[in-house]
Amino acid sequence: MTIKLDMVGIVVTDMKRSLDFYRALGFEIPEAMNGEAHVDIDEGGVRLAFDTVEVAESVYGEWKQAEGHRIELAFLCESRESLNALYDSVLEQGYVSHKAPWDAFWGQRYAILYDADGNLISLFAS
Repeated sequence: MTIKLDMVGIVVTDMKRSLDFYRALGFEIPEAMNGEAHVDIDEGGVRLAFDTVEVAESVYGEWKQAEGHRIELAFLCESRESLNALYDSVLEQGYVSHKAPWDAFWGQRYAILYDADGNLISLFAS
């Protein structure tokens, strides 16, 4: 039996606000999706999906806000310079930093942001 990662899902409290954050990262998501209860995008073979709390409740029977850092979404940037520029651009759009860009001991340039729902989102470059 072979399995393949197909989708990463995120439960969101405000679809537009959440999609705006991922647009700030550079994802092309049509504005018409702002009012949807479920949105998924395919960026290179793995879908990134967004569901409202109501959709999560309908699927799971209930939904409770998770506490703590349970999953990492890490986005590869073209270069260290492009990571720095993207990080600055996202902050200029009003989003919040968890950790400013730094050169990690494992050799990558790394930065961590909060998305609109408080999830930690990593940017990295080799």
